[in-house]
Amino acid sequence: MRAARSVPLAALLAAAWPAAAQQGVPVQSASNPILADGRFYSTDPAPVVIDDTLYILAGRDEAPPDVNDFIMNEWQLLATQDPAAGAWTHYPAVATPEGIFRWAEPGRAYAGQIVKGPDGRLYLYAPVLEANTDARDGFAIGVAVADSPTGPWVDAHPAGPIVSQRVPEPNTIQNIDPTVLVDDDGRVYLYWGTFGKLRGIELERDMVTPKSRQIAVTTLTGFFEAPWLMKRKDVYYLLYAGNNAGPDSPCTPTLYHACIAYGTAPRPLGPWTYRGTVLKPVSSTTSHPGAVEYRGQWYLAYHTADGAGGGHFRRSVAIDRLEWDDSVSPPAIRPVVPTRSPQPVPPPSRNIAPAATPAASNEPIPVRFWLRALNDGATRASPLPPEMWGSASAGNPSQQWIEYRWPESVTVSESRIWFVADDAAGIAAPAAWRIEYWDGSWRPVPRADRYSTAVGAFQHSRFVPVRTRCLRAVLQAARADETNAAMAVQEWEVLTRRPTRVAPSTEPAAPCEPRE
Repeated sequence: MRAARSVPLAALLAAAWPAAAQQGVPVQSASNPILADGRFYSTDPAPVVIDDTLYILAGRDEAPPDVNDFIMNEWQLLATQDPAAGAWTHYPAVATPEGIFRWAEPGRAYAGQIVKGPDGRLYLYAPVLEANTDARDGFAIGVAVADSPTGPWVDAHPAGPIVSQRVPEPNTIQNIDPTVLVDDDGRVYLYWGTFGKLRGIELERDMVTPKSRQIAVTTLTGFFEAPWLMKRKDVYYLLYAGNNAGPDSPCTPTLYHACIAYGTAPRPLGPWTYRGTVLKPVSSTTSHPGAVEYRGQWYLAYHTADGAGGGHFRRSVAIDRLEWDDSVSPPAIRPVVPTRSPQPVPPPSRNIAPAATPAASNEPIPVRFWLRALNDGATRASPLPPEMWGSASAGNPSQQWIEYRWPESVTVSESRIWFVADDAAGIAAPAAWRIEYWDGSWRPVPRADRYSTAVGAFQHSRFVPVRTRCLRAVLQAARADETNAAMAVQEWEVLTRRPTRVAPSTEPAAPCEPRE
């Protein structure tokens, strides 16, 4: 099935949204994220250079704190002519799904991309929910056209989406995250996909009509979602959010976090070869790349949870330089080290857990949990699985332990631990627990006052001060249906008597073991 050809722009302007080009708001960014104060969250960046200005198309996260859902109703723009100086212009609400596409539902303004077509006009590829569809998954990709990145944007294909579970070829995947490349010869290529399914197709020069059969790409290690197609020195590159979780993964040890990986190909539709990791997991579970060359320098845009009040569903766009290694063939992308705006020095704290290396009895822990969450300093009312240590496995033992190891001995006298329960996942609070310290062997801390097992808040235990290099929380599993329940801990604090400056651990501390 072929899609209908685009309607001339002049015939569509009467239906355009918004009715007039939007005025931008100056923003001065100290570094990353670009919008850092929490008034606007920005996500899924798609950079593009238009008339010597670098623009970043972004979605807008609007989820309230502790709401684990993508509440995204509109797209916005950031623009600069000097990324290093941090001088940006913010254009909020340049478009909404229902404002552009009469066939779309409101909301779910997911990751889109703006490209300049062979005709010199701008085209926005946007995943939206199709209204009144009988498809099992309603996500579809529409195309809008404009003369300016700030709009007004109008539907370039009013007949409906150019990609869905019905067109151009029936499929059963979720059709989101479009990325488009207009090649040097004017040919147009579209990729899209998520949940490990990646598809590609060539389009006609009208930017909407399929020219080739779609292909399925299966050779990019750990592909999860968020493809980004680009070209440099006659080599095609495809960046993507990767997740091949496991203790030896080059990407991420946990199921819910993602890295940015990439592959190369000699031609726009492949074959694709995996090349490695560009960006390690950031503070948000999701990761989304966009890369572009501007004034001779390449940049990588991505998002994090580093904005004020940020989170996994309140993300903020960041941008850093992207460098190349031209000594190899094909040229390789050097790993990007994310930067961040200068942060205030944390005040002295009694909690010295961040200075320790965490360990657990069930290492390597299940990939849906994350050991480093134990002392990351974050607690949430509705945590996601990677925001906790957990013990869920096929045969849960009756006892588990978590442990902190410091480089040098510390004197501690209190502990605060936050248990998690999730009936659907078979996770329950422990039936009992205790704290032990290392003194040549493991001993219970003396005269602990209480060991409460309530969930959803810190449980406080005081004891006679001990000096040690290692501390354990030993957890006894609850029983249900003649089996041991799994256990989970969101955060575990260990307190000294007086506040001190605490530097997070960067090097693993040695375990405490009996002397031979």
